[in-house]
Amino acid sequence: MTQTLYLIACAAPPARRLTTPIHAAQKAGWDVCLILTPDAYRWATEDVEGNFDELRELTGHPVRHRYKLPSEPDALPDPDAYLVAPLTTNTLNKWAAGIQDTLALGLIVEAIGLGKPIIALPHFNNAQAKHPAVRRSVAELRQAGVRVLLDDGHGDGDGGFIPHPPKQGNLDAYPWDLAFRALPAA
Repeated sequence: MTQTLYLIACAAPPARRLTTPIHAAQKAGWDVCLILTPDAYRWATEDVEGNFDELRELTGHPVRHRYKLPSEPDALPDPDAYLVAPLTTNTLNKWAAGIQDTLALGLIVEAIGLGKPIIALPHFNNAQAKHPAVRRSVAELRQAGVRVLLDDGHGDGDGGFIPHPPKQGNLDAYPWDLAFRALPAA
């Protein structure tokens, strides 16, 4: 039986290449469901290499970006694990505060209480990383059991993404492989 991975992507440059993590997860045996923040959805429908329909066809599931109506059936199978990548500072700080104003946030806030594996791979610059709320939010999520793959230079994390100088991020250097090594085997 295949396990289901919820890939939750925020609007950061690596979200422009979502076929990369989808293919990697499928190769590792995961059934992938893609959930996007509202801005990541806008990027996926307007600015992604490839085509939004390709993402739906590739996963075999609807790509979700907003809450369904209570009268609508669930369109996705229940998740066995979550990968939040790329994770922006906006979503990071809202998640740590328990804010659920988007479907993506609602799912990952709830995920903490479900006790399923949650891996978060950030993508933001080092100026954003210096904001005091970022360090507090990372610590809060780690304490709640989220594996935040961030090398923030404080020696208290799992290693992982190293924030880059503003306007100098390298899309090709985003470490998707770290996230997949951190996930349990499918």
